[in-house]
Amino acid sequence: MRIPAHSVCTAIRDDIVAGVYERGSRLTEELLARRYGVSRVPVREALRTLEAEGFVVTRRHAGACVAEPTELEASDLLEMRMLLEPLGASRAAQRRTEAHLKVLRGLVRLGQERARRGNSEDLRSLGGWFHETLAQASGSQALTSTLTQLRHKIAWMYAVEAPANPVESWTEHGAIVDAVARGDGERARAITALHTERSSVAHRLRFSGGGERPDRVRTSQPPVNMTGLRH
Repeated sequence: MRIPAHSVCTAIRDDIVAGVYERGSRLTEELLARRYGVSRVPVREALRTLEAEGFVVTRRHAGACVAEPTELEASDLLEMRMLLEPLGASRAAQRRTEAHLKVLRGLVRLGQERARRGNSEDLRSLGGWFHETLAQASGSQALTSTLTQLRHKIAWMYAVEAPANPVESWTEHGAIVDAVARGDGERARAITALHTERSSVAHRLRFSGGGERPDRVRTSQPPVNMTGLRH
C-alpha cells in the first residue's frame, strides 16, 4: 500500500482504531514505512503526533507502542464529549453558514429516510458526518479538532450498539438543525446534550481491566420538550 506522506498519520490512526495494531503492540518505523510505502521521516512525525493525541506511547527499551487506555480514561472521553458537543451546537446556532445548514439538512433527510426503511447500514456513517459538520459549523477550529479527536478515540475504545429507535434518534438530529437554523443556542445545546447522553448508553468498552474502574457516567440532563418537532 502506498499513500501520500502527509496522510501517514491518518492511515496509522485509522489502523489503530480499526484494531489492525493491538493495544500495547510495538510500532516500528521500519515496518510502518514499508507498509505505507513511505520513508521513515513521515512515519516518525506521525508517531509524534499520535503520541500527543494519546494513541501511541513511547516506552523505554521498546520504542513506540499502541497506548493501553484504562477504563477510567475511556469513561472520561464520553463525559468530555457530553460537555463539548452541546457547546459546539450552541456555537453553531450563532456562527453557522447557509452551506452548513444545507449539508446538515441533507444528512437529516437521508438519515430519517433510511431509519424509517430500517436500513441501518449507513446510519452510523451518516451520524458521524452529521456531528462532524455540526462541529465545523461552530466556527471554532480548536473545538472542531478536539471533537474529531474525541470521536476517533471513542471509536477505538468502544463498540456502539445500534439505537433501539433510529427514527427517534434522527428526529433529535432534525431538532438540533431546526434550533441551529433559528439561532436558538440554548435549545440547540439542550437537545444535543440529551441526544449525546442517550447515545452514550449504547457504548460498550472493547476491553476490560487496566486500572481503576470508572464510576457510572453521569446522566443528569433535564428533560427537553420535544413536542412540535418535524418528523
